[in-house]
Amino acid sequence: MIKTSHILRVVFSSILLAFLFTNSSFGKFKPPVKAKNGMVVTVSTPASLVGVKILKEGGNAVDAAVAVGFALAVTYPYAGNIGGGGFMVIHLNNGKNTTIDFREKAPLKAYRDMYLDAKGNYIPSLSKEGATSVGVPGSVAGLIYALKKYGTMPLAKVIQPAIDLAKNGWALDERTVKGLLKNFDKFKKYPSSFKVFFKNGKPYHVGEIFKQPDLAWTLEQIKEKGRDGFYKGKVADLLVKQIKKLGGIISKEDLLKYKAVERKPIISTYRGYKIVSMPPPSSGGIILAEMLNVLENYHFNPDEWGSSTYYHKLAETMKYAFADRSVHLGDADFYPVPQKGLLSKKYAKSIFEKIGKMATPSSKIKAGNPKKYQESTETTHYSIYDKNGNAVSVTTTLNSAFGNKIVVEGAGFLLNNEMDDFSSKPGVPNQFGLIGGEGNSIQPEKRMLSSMTPTIVLKDDKPYIIVGAPGGSTIITTVLQVILNCIDFNMDIQTAIDMPRIHHQWLPDKIFYEKYAINLDTAEKLKAMGYKLADIRKSFGIEGIAEGIMVDNVNHIIYGAADPRGGGSAEGY
Repeated sequence: MIKTSHILRVVFSSILLAFLFTNSSFGKFKPPVKAKNGMVVTVSTPASLVGVKILKEGGNAVDAAVAVGFALAVTYPYAGNIGGGGFMVIHLNNGKNTTIDFREKAPLKAYRDMYLDAKGNYIPSLSKEGATSVGVPGSVAGLIYALKKYGTMPLAKVIQPAIDLAKNGWALDERTVKGLLKNFDKFKKYPSSFKVFFKNGKPYHVGEIFKQPDLAWTLEQIKEKGRDGFYKGKVADLLVKQIKKLGGIISKEDLLKYKAVERKPIISTYRGYKIVSMPPPSSGGIILAEMLNVLENYHFNPDEWGSSTYYHKLAETMKYAFADRSVHLGDADFYPVPQKGLLSKKYAKSIFEKIGKMATPSSKIKAGNPKKYQESTETTHYSIYDKNGNAVSVTTTLNSAFGNKIVVEGAGFLLNNEMDDFSSKPGVPNQFGLIGGEGNSIQPEKRMLSSMTPTIVLKDDKPYIIVGAPGGSTIITTVLQVILNCIDFNMDIQTAIDMPRIHHQWLPDKIFYEKYAINLDTAEKLKAMGYKLADIRKSFGIEGIAEGIMVDNVNHIIYGAADPRGGGSAEGY
């Protein structure tokens, strides 16, 4: 017999959850921003305004994406960058889908055991901090490649707004001010950084105008000389000098040899929709497709969202996919990734058939054997759609917040600590708790594995959802749940992004959940199934901040949604 107290607790929990959904930071479910001609969604309102200005002036989605990329290097130092790297997924109105890989690379002097001591023990500080953590930056090469091949405007036009923002300044927002203050001691280690981000050693305040003259100068060099303005000449000299001074190994040869690479996208399907995402060295596209392929074997009832049954299906699927990630993923230019097998519907069905009614301990889940099914990746994201039907989804990163906290003296830009995304020692987790294997071991000029998942969902071969997110290992599961919310639960893009989320990455064996994602009754049922639960913010210190667009091609309306977890805005016209 069910106790009355238990019934009351369940009822109260449900009422509380409903109240929170309508009154919490997950919002009052405000409607998405509507537009008829174009839409730009980023985590930084000044950058969003730059992008929509380019669209209004006749630029296409790629022009706007490049302008936004440079603007974010100014207005979102948390992750926007020219000293890091990222990925771009493009859908053109002629039906072409393509991707641009501008992920950082290991320097020529890098080697497999460079972060191990004499006894073979991993030294985390070497891969996460200081000049030894820096991968060869790719952002400038990638943005310029995209503009030259798929844009319509000159570089001078699209980079000028970023130069103006750096030179004339912009009003600091609360998130940036708090982020800088939180990292005060880390910035203080590097005089070149401390003098940029603190005013005579004192913190900036919200609303103060923040000018970056050295960064403006660097952007001017790029404007005048293109990629040579960054990878050669004075900027390159300053970068290499700073790295060498602090004990790093990036050389001028590393910079000269760096090239962005255009790659075929990961193409998969889900309930009749086409999923276009990023291939290796990002794990995002393949693991997203693998999870969707598994979940396609289920039918989700509208009232199932947030239930223990629903979360069980998600968590088990995530566990199997992340176990595969730990073994089978890496830079495909260096390692034979079994891509076709991992994308196989039959392989997904074999995983689906292993999922029962109870949680399977992660210790009993190993990476599968997708080769039998060979049939014929701290970060920020922005999404853009133009009046002609071109769509761009970009995720870019410095890895940790503000990268390794080192500003290049005289050049004004932050460096990444992306080398931590390699498997410095197979089986030892990185800062996001992700386990990697031989496929992601360190080699010279290799690109480190990523979780970035810039994605475009096509409906009848036209853009329907443009989405991506930051958040380390939570990126892939964030994008997954936004897509499920839209397709399976018929949510608009703002609601789909606002809804609280869960995350499981195989190891550690826990369901990580956002506030309000799991009520008391659901928590008890999940624990009875064998799950351990943990608060995602307390465990990771991060959460996915999705930026999305949904296109209604019937009524010709574009909907944009910025994630309330991160600020920023959707700007359309």
